[in-house]
Amino acid sequence: MTSSPVSDKRQHVVETAYALFKRAGFHATGIDRIIAEADVAKMTMYRHFPSKDELIVEVLDYRARRFDRQLDRLAEEVAAPEQKIEKIFDWHERWFRSPDFHGCLFAHALAEFGDPEHPVFKAVARQKNGLKRRLQSILEKEMPRGRAGSVAAALLMLIEGATLLAQMGQADTAVRDARKAALSIIAASRRPQ
Repeated sequence: MTSSPVSDKRQHVVETAYALFKRAGFHATGIDRIIAEADVAKMTMYRHFPSKDELIVEVLDYRARRFDRQLDRLAEEVAAPEQKIEKIFDWHERWFRSPDFHGCLFAHALAEFGDPEHPVFKAVARQKNGLKRRLQSILEKEMPRGRAGSVAAALLMLIEGATLLAQMGQADTAVRDARKAALSIIAASRRPQ
């Protein structure tokens, strides 16, 4: 299936905005800068994205889809639930060490858009809740659903904390300690209660 010039132009705007937002932030990046960097007409921008908030939500959804596809590919490499969790931590470790790492785009968005009713806040919640559901789904193969939900929440907190520490320049210890804590939590949750 080939894409149309219209969808190509729209995608180009999204990818340009993504690069700018992750480097400079959402509020600090103006629409005029995105238009200039994407080399599109103002009319084209507003035809695709009538508001900056709509563009931000699309950028976040684009990033979430990319992340999900990457995790889907990793999940196919291994079968055991614990190995799947390890792969998620491996992905984060590679990301933290990449020259393109600027912290979590979703956390940055949450810091700039704190109103739970705002569409940007809702896009962040979708992504974070999606990761938690992914973790829970993996863990449910080894433990009861209720326990898997609690462990998934704890693992998400470890990932988020490690991401923040990595942004502060502590990637090596953040990943090592988060991985160790995650495996301890999973092992403890398997024991009869």
